[in-house]
Amino acid sequence: MRKPRDYDSELKALEDKARELKTRKVQQLGELVIATGADSLSTEELAGALVAIAENKEAGRREAWAKRGAAFFQGRARRSASTPDRNAGGAPTQPGGAQPASGSTGAA
Repeated sequence: MRKPRDYDSELKALEDKARELKTRKVQQLGELVIATGADSLSTEELAGALVAIAENKEAGRREAWAKRGAAFFQGRARRSASTPDRNAGGAPTQPGGAQPASGSTGAA
């Protein structure tokens, strides 16, 4: 006879994993805001800009933003590769952080 499944513990494990993923996403978005210098904006300015971007449906404009973002990450990767101790004063970066792999696109 098979051992019965413990649905409660499986559900708890899935909830814990979902909470961990959400926490990681929030942290990465915060790191992205800081890396781009957008942390110097007021909360209202940043929220307004993000709302405008999210509402924009123009494919050409969104593609231009994606290219600019990719260039930002590629330039940042080159700078950080040439200065490995650049992050000495800040929080350590995590693998799979806010920087997507070269050539990848998409939202978090």
